[in-house]
Amino acid sequence: MKFGVTVAPRVSDWRLFVDLEEMGYDCAWAADSQMLYSDAYAVLALAAANTSRIRLGTGVSVAGVRLAPVTAHSIATINQLAPGRVFLGIGTGHTAMRVMGKDPMKAKAFREYLRVLRALLHGEEVDYALEGEGRTDIRFLHPDSGFIDVARPVPIYVAADGPLALKTAGAYGDGRVCSHNQTRTRLQKSMEAMRDGAAAVGRVLPVDFHTAALSYSCVLQPGESMTSDRVIDEIGPMAAATLHYWWELYQMNGDTSTVAGRCQNLWDEYLAFTEKMETPAARRYQQVHLGHCAFLPAAERRFITEDLIRATGGLVGTPDEIVAMLREREAMGLNEVTLLPAMAEARRNLDDFAKKVIARY
Repeated sequence: MKFGVTVAPRVSDWRLFVDLEEMGYDCAWAADSQMLYSDAYAVLALAAANTSRIRLGTGVSVAGVRLAPVTAHSIATINQLAPGRVFLGIGTGHTAMRVMGKDPMKAKAFREYLRVLRALLHGEEVDYALEGEGRTDIRFLHPDSGFIDVARPVPIYVAADGPLALKTAGAYGDGRVCSHNQTRTRLQKSMEAMRDGAAAVGRVLPVDFHTAALSYSCVLQPGESMTSDRVIDEIGPMAAATLHYWWELYQMNGDTSTVAGRCQNLWDEYLAFTEKMETPAARRYQQVHLGHCAFLPAAERRFITEDLIRATGGLVGTPDEIVAMLREREAMGLNEVTLLPAMAEARRNLDDFAKKVIARY
């Protein structure tokens, strides 16, 4: 099992990536959400220039806000600074797009995006249509002049849950990112879909295909409960992000199929809470996503319950309990867990996890 950290990047706090390397983490992912955080690639450049071991990448880059050639050149630039230890997490934009009131990229467009992206990151020429029109051949013209590094292809880790996205991940990805609360059955079905996707383009899913899960953790101190103040301070924003996700799906078409059964009453309360928000309904997404994964608005604190923590796969417990959870996930086929704590508490939370969990894993 590899241990990573997802950072809600603040450009002035690039030193956190250096600290993560010193703590012993394997990977650091910079979240990419243009209306919420600093630019992921700017922060990764600073991290790459000031670290030597830790793997660095986006967690995850958003296809809908950048052209495929731009994303390829951005991550290949980081690879020039930290050759061979860079990866690209990529997704359709369930937060970055919705926080602008827009939908994530559609499955067909995402598949084409990844086809172009993979070819460019392998130093190949590829046919490309800008916004679906005027297909031309493109390639990096100066791959050996120090501007970028595609000699060591950057692995692509695709954020995928739906059947079409999973097949696309199998066709063009080197790994997959999911949420930590998925069951063994769901993970196995996802792998089957990705194998099918690989076969459809004449590819065999590699044995080292990377499987990562986004989660959060807090090591309990003696006498603490899962909802002690310190615990909520450290994990509240990530737990609340699931409520934001459920809300977005509900706004689209009334879908509540992803709402955990044990959280149904909590969901009803949260929905009533959002309906009373001061922000007009047409742009309520702005208030719903306030603090998303970085900090927890005081009014949302009451929604961080034990049921929500358990339903979202939070790694909250004693060191032995957390190790047992991780062993179970590893047996299910996960290669990496990446943690996203509240940014104000990140160093303390992650140092505690490194010393009390990673050290004994």
